[in-house]
Amino acid sequence: MAETVSWRPRTGEIPTSPGVYRFRDPRGRVLYVGKAKNLRARLSNYFQPLRALHDRTRRMVLTAGSVEWTVVGTEFEALQLEYSWIKEFAPPFNVQFRDDKSYPYLAITLGDEVPRVLITRNRKLKGAKYFGPYTKIWAIRETLDLMLKVFPVRSCSETTYRRAEQTGRPCLLGDIGKCAAPCVGRIPKEAHHDLAEDLATFMAGGDQRFRADLTRRMQEASAALNFEEAARLRDAIGAMDAALSKSAVVLREEVDTDVFGIADDELAASVQQFIVRGGRIRGTRSWVVDKELDVALGELVETVLRNAYDDDVHPPREVLVPELPDDAEELTTWLSQRRAEGRENEGLRGSGRVRLHVAERGEKAALAQTAARNAAQALMLYKTRRSADFTARSQAIADLQEALGLDEAPLRIECFDVSHLAGTDVVASMVVFEDGLPRKDQYRRFNVASTTDDTDSIYQVLSRRLAHLDDEEAAPAQQGDRFAYRPNLLLVDGGQPQVAAAQRAMADAGVTGVALAGIAKRLEELWQPDSDFPVILPRNSDALFLVQRLRDEAHRFAITHQRTRRKRDIGSQLAAVPGLGESRVKQLLKHFGSVARLRRATAEDIADVPGFGPVLAAAVVERLHGGDPGAEQELGPDPDVAPDEALEEAGADAAADQGVPLPR
Repeated sequence: MAETVSWRPRTGEIPTSPGVYRFRDPRGRVLYVGKAKNLRARLSNYFQPLRALHDRTRRMVLTAGSVEWTVVGTEFEALQLEYSWIKEFAPPFNVQFRDDKSYPYLAITLGDEVPRVLITRNRKLKGAKYFGPYTKIWAIRETLDLMLKVFPVRSCSETTYRRAEQTGRPCLLGDIGKCAAPCVGRIPKEAHHDLAEDLATFMAGGDQRFRADLTRRMQEASAALNFEEAARLRDAIGAMDAALSKSAVVLREEVDTDVFGIADDELAASVQQFIVRGGRIRGTRSWVVDKELDVALGELVETVLRNAYDDDVHPPREVLVPELPDDAEELTTWLSQRRAEGRENEGLRGSGRVRLHVAERGEKAALAQTAARNAAQALMLYKTRRSADFTARSQAIADLQEALGLDEAPLRIECFDVSHLAGTDVVASMVVFEDGLPRKDQYRRFNVASTTDDTDSIYQVLSRRLAHLDDEEAAPAQQGDRFAYRPNLLLVDGGQPQVAAAQRAMADAGVTGVALAGIAKRLEELWQPDSDFPVILPRNSDALFLVQRLRDEAHRFAITHQRTRRKRDIGSQLAAVPGLGESRVKQLLKHFGSVARLRRATAEDIADVPGFGPVLAAAVVERLHGGDPGAEQELGPDPDVAPDEALEEAGADAAADQGVPLPR
């Protein structure tokens, strides 16, 4: 492989000033737009030896035919120019947004002579003030229906309003008290405009002031024996309370903030935005971005914010993010500029300064964690929703067959992953997908008693698994266990060394007709035996998502088994200490916080735990550090994991590797 591309510009030609750069392909199409404090330092990262580049970066550099740059005066100008060019050229290697949702908003047309309140998905109404977005249109309709009892702003169309003006008769909403009927002069247009302003203020978070005012007026009407008016105000307070109950109180009343939660992997990122106004969640928004290049979380935050506050959407005075980008100061300036523009358009005064920061503790940090959890769940759904579609699953299997050059479709795929803790407690997992769907009843766990490295572990686990394939043709009806079924494709977590170890295990077992591949480099590539080059699946292909699910599921299953085994191992050892019951074992683990800290503790440390004296503490230390080396064998096989070591000790080699199936 060449050291770098032939069209690399000379280092001395690249300025050291702030600027924006563009990679173009030989036909002139813009592939990627980026910014830098120092153009020379940033671009030199792309022209390292090709073998040292991340796979996606290398693919972008090899696809490009030239790079050009524009020098600007400040980093803030670079941010603005980069933003403009990304919108103009839509470069394929920049982060791509997949927000195909059209969210409903509550809009109040304060720019009109007679303002109107309506539910719309159009964000371009001139002079309108928007609230939301809302995930469910029925929810905002219920809220609006309640609010019209308190703030009877007109919600009719222009045609209905003009007809009422001409006939002198209001529409049904005017007759039932949900419109102040400015069309027939029941209320002056100026007073109706003030009513619309009050509704906008209430929706923006000024709810407590209006409730207090209504309560005061109700009490005054009752004292004046005006019970009809007092009853009307009582119903208005009830409607306001019902509307407020639909939005959860999460922060103090004066808090206006947007909270962003982000969950990402190597292919995509899920974003969750909580819109908090007046201490209440007034709206939510979620979307997914596709990542072509491997970008850090801080850089992803910058891209998310620039897209979240695009067009007519303006930031509040506080924005919470999971991590600050490197150019947080310039991004804060840009957000403040966007906020000032929004306030000016709404005729508001005061500072448009935005505070961009990470919430580290308190109620805001708790809300940020909630946003992050929602983002993680949305990412999981995004990654798995394709598997719920039969057409998508079929396409994934067909694409995988074509990419790997298989003679038949991989209808049954088994994926293996090895997990250990600093070389100890080595375990492995096998997950099974049939027709693109997980078969959890056929998952298996393996314990590896002794091993030299990951390749040796792979060889051992594959040898033990492949030993059962010989029985499939001999007596398939008697097996009653799909562990003997022959897979179409075996996947191992790793690159060429792991694939070579798996291939050696297949050769030693005499197994043929089963395809083999390794998942390496964070899922960008699949390695096949005796191949000098990997198979790179197209980003966002159904096949790549299927492979990713296999790898993630195998990793999760292995980690879960390892943690369960470690926990059971320490509990079993300590249970053998006289006078140490289950409650005291839990007390020890709770006191030290982890098994590792407990193992490092001295007898004096353990004696400080309430209920533990010097004698009992010494017994615990002796058990953990100087106990009988054969203690684990005495405990017998683990009933919930693969009983490999215990069966091998007993000479039951034929049954040693069957593992333990999970319940359906």
